[in-house]
Amino acid sequence: MDRPVRTGKESDEARARILGAAEERFRRVGHHRTSVADIAAELGMSPANIYRFFPSRNAINESVCGRLMNEVADIAFAIARTNAPAGEKLDQLLTAVHHHNKMMLVGARPMHELIVAATQGNWPIIKAHIERMLTISEAIIREGTEAGEFDVEDAVQAARAVRSAFTPFFHPILIEHCVQHDGTEARLRDQIRFILKALGKTG
Repeated sequence: MDRPVRTGKESDEARARILGAAEERFRRVGHHRTSVADIAAELGMSPANIYRFFPSRNAINESVCGRLMNEVADIAFAIARTNAPAGEKLDQLLTAVHHHNKMMLVGARPMHELIVAATQGNWPIIKAHIERMLTISEAIIREGTEAGEFDVEDAVQAARAVRSAFTPFFHPILIEHCVQHDGTEARLRDQIRFILKALGKTG
């Protein structure tokens, strides 16, 4: 039964319940096979009540995708906050994010397909995620430069170059291609070594 929409905490909780139900169904059958009516039925409410919190199914799709992007950003932030040397942090970050994305492909294919759709559609949440990840990488590179680990003049430019060099291991479609054809682990290590050397790290 629908309840009146409230503001503040109750509204946030309602949105979270809707997104939780949507994500659960996406994981089972995929976002393409999920309608607002399906999500409403999971929660025992009407589609009209869903639309009080989200203007469209696309808004729900993007919000669920945002939850997935937050998981990746949390991994990156956790690594960036450690006391390890900058080169080690960057190595760990690139490796961990790649493995997370690859496990999404292997173990949660419907969610991987949502990320592919978001990437191909240039959804705003993907653009925001890329900028957030660049900011984390930039901070690590600047830290390494200040510590004498890296020889970098422009940390912003270097972070963007690192992302470009690592695109085959970040991009959901390219990861899928690698896994299907020749695996990624050996190439992953080679590319990380190349990136660290390009930044001036010789160890």
